[in-house]
Amino acid sequence: MLQQMRSAAKYIWLFIVVAFVGGFLLFETSGLLGSAPLTPTTAVAEVNGRDILYTEWQQRVQQTTGQQRTRALSQDELRQIENETLEEMITQVLLEQEYKKRHIRVSDEELREFARYAPPPFLYNAPDLQTDGRFDPAKYQRLLASPQARQGGLLIGLETYYRQEIPKEKLYGEISSTVYISEADLWRYWQDERDSAQVSYVAWRRDVGPAAANAVTDAEARTWFDQHKSEYSLPGHAWMSVVHIPRIVSPADTAAARARLLRLRAEIAGGVKFEDVAKRESEDSVSGALGGDLGRGARGRFDAEFEAAAFKLKPKELSAPVATPFGLHLIRVDERKGDTLSLRHILVRIAQSDSAATATDQQADELARIAVGSETPSQLDSAAVKLNLIVSRLEAVEGQPAAMGSTPVPSASAWAFGGATVGEISELFDDEGGYWMARLDSIVEGGEPNFERARQAVRQAVAREKSLDAAMAPAQRFAAAASTGGFEATAKAQNQTVIKSPVFTRLEFVPGIGQFNTAIGAAFGLTVGAVSEPVRSDDAVFVLKIERRVNANREQFDKQAEVMRRQRLQQLQQQRLQLFHADLRKAAKVVDYRKEINAKARRAEIP
Repeated sequence: MLQQMRSAAKYIWLFIVVAFVGGFLLFETSGLLGSAPLTPTTAVAEVNGRDILYTEWQQRVQQTTGQQRTRALSQDELRQIENETLEEMITQVLLEQEYKKRHIRVSDEELREFARYAPPPFLYNAPDLQTDGRFDPAKYQRLLASPQARQGGLLIGLETYYRQEIPKEKLYGEISSTVYISEADLWRYWQDERDSAQVSYVAWRRDVGPAAANAVTDAEARTWFDQHKSEYSLPGHAWMSVVHIPRIVSPADTAAARARLLRLRAEIAGGVKFEDVAKRESEDSVSGALGGDLGRGARGRFDAEFEAAAFKLKPKELSAPVATPFGLHLIRVDERKGDTLSLRHILVRIAQSDSAATATDQQADELARIAVGSETPSQLDSAAVKLNLIVSRLEAVEGQPAAMGSTPVPSASAWAFGGATVGEISELFDDEGGYWMARLDSIVEGGEPNFERARQAVRQAVAREKSLDAAMAPAQRFAAAASTGGFEATAKAQNQTVIKSPVFTRLEFVPGIGQFNTAIGAAFGLTVGAVSEPVRSDDAVFVLKIERRVNANREQFDKQAEVMRRQRLQQLQQQRLQLFHADLRKAAKVVDYRKEINAKARRAEIP
């Protein structure tokens, strides 16, 4: 048992070292502090006057990327991790400021109580603290009392953990403690889930084309913009010139991948476990680690060719090679229930031969030699002419990966909005499809709503509202006639199409009608057989006839009310916490220095 305690302490302390110390050491040795714009006191952001240090942010980013890295990350993926990490740190600062404001503190006695009786997740799931597959409190208590807990740093790690977690728990308790749900509210929620309706309807929709939008005057557009300004906060936009060196695969490359997959199929058919081959050979690293497991689900999860082949298989049957844009797949259905499949697959990507890949790499090296680091923007065009490459134009939106049509352009968007200057030429970006290089031609920063940038979208909105205004008169005439002359007969006489909806509840999306709008509300506000007045939604005007209504069963509600109360109360508490976080973030004054730091770093790199 003592050996087990030592083992547990060793692994737990290793976890704590990695979490709290390792990242900083990695950052210290990475050379980042050697960059001219950075010092140990450089702030990456400021939150209500408090700095978040660049060093601490990079430490956490590197911890996350180290945990997730099974392959090289693109700049777009790295930027997403950076953004999420900074938001987490901003949230932590805001919470700490809230603790101080509310006088929330942690006593030594509270620390001891939590450490004894509320082990953190990384300990709760530790294998050496399990008995028969379940957490063993007795083993945990012996570990806390052992010399290894103190000598190995476990107690220090627990104190650090709980000094962060206990104030958060107290704060969240204060915020959610006032949440209450009455019997009437619970019954209404039950009704929303179980009252059902079916309607027939006629809809007047207007396609707003360029002519209608262009007919909107600037005065009309300006008035609308001023009334709806918050809806037009736009992200940044960048326009780039890009060149692409694709990795072109030949028929021989496809044949080689197919032959490899057939060899794997024969191996499995010969008795080797599908799961073992998938772990060893599949180039889908996520499912491959799980023995090729893609989980259970209905149609619509995967590529059309993949699903068409999968739904033709019997359970335990192996497919022939199935081609998709990702490569070639070997599929096995583990279980089928109706229209739901439990699937496994092995992916073999179709890659260039070694000689073709070498030629592609050499062309990319030559492109980099000519253009990367050049202070002359036209050098990208010159390199493209010399290497017989096409220069394409690309518009990127801040916070979104760039794409040429349906083809992703890796890292270009993150590079453009990461401090690049107009005329600058990027480094060489690569992915499985080949190499890319970009030049930033122009950029418009995002931020406050701007009428000039939003003008066309505003015109579209005004034109849509005008079209709905115009639809109200014919809808009113139809409703008046249908209420006396019959719904279907009036529709036929006025050459209108009647559509019958499926049965739906208040919470469901209804094809053709929408979700959570006035038309859904009208369906539950009228009696069966009634014809509504014109009902206007965001994109159409409806006249409804109520075909069917089924009300929720009160007796069933009474039997399940207490279980539902607990579930609903938990949901409401979570919503309250989400609103609290959103309000806290909205009220905060946050200054993000990353673009400024990146721009300075880029200038420092230029000799």
